[in-house]
Amino acid sequence: MTIIVVMIVLCLPLQAQETITAEQVLAEMDSPTFVPTVKVGKVLHDGDSIQYMEMNNVYVYPQLTFKNKKQAGQYMRLVQNVKKVLPIAKEARQMLIETTELLDMLPDEKAKEEHIKRVEDDIFRTYKPKMKKLTYSQGKLLIKLIDRECHSSSYDMIKAFMGPIRAGFWQVFAWGFGASLKKEYDPEGVDRLTERVVRMVESGQI
Repeated sequence: MTIIVVMIVLCLPLQAQETITAEQVLAEMDSPTFVPTVKVGKVLHDGDSIQYMEMNNVYVYPQLTFKNKKQAGQYMRLVQNVKKVLPIAKEARQMLIETTELLDMLPDEKAKEEHIKRVEDDIFRTYKPKMKKLTYSQGKLLIKLIDRECHSSSYDMIKAFMGPIRAGFWQVFAWGFGASLKKEYDPEGVDRLTERVVRMVESGQI
C-alpha cells in the first residue's frame, strides 16, 4: 500500500506553489469502502400512496487544499488507513454488543468466564493475521476508532471483560510500540480531520 501511495503522490504536479485539492487526491484512489444504500418505500397520506426514498447521510465540508505533495500524501494515507481499519472497528463494536447481550443471559460467573475465553480465542484466531498486516500508524488509528465506535477505550473494554490484570498487560505491551490503549478519540479536536474522513467513508462518498 505504501508503494501505491508513493507512486500516486509522485504523479501529482511538481510545481511547489501549486495547491492540490482533496478532490484531486481522492480521484486517484479506490472505490468506496462502504457502498451507499438507497431505500425506496411508500407511505399512505390522506388516502394517497406517496413514494419516498431514504439515502445515506451526505456530508458537505469546505474544500481542503494542500500546499504541496507532502501534505497531499499525508491526507491520502489518512484516507487509506481509515478505509482499512474502520471496518475492523465496526466489527469490534458488533462483537461487543453480541458478547454483552449473551453474557447477560448466562447463569453464573463460571459460564461467563468460559464464554469470554472462547471469544478471546476466536478473536486471536480471526484477527491476528489481520493485525500483523497493519502498519504502526494503522494500529494507533484502530485504537482510536474502536473508542469512537464503542464509546469506550480499548483498555476499558479489556478491563471490563478480562479484568484489570490482563488490561494492564496489554497496555504495557502497547506502550512497547509507542501506543496506548487508553487513547481517546477527539472528533472536535486533534481528530477533527479524521472524523471528517470517517464520516465520508461511512457514507460511501470516498
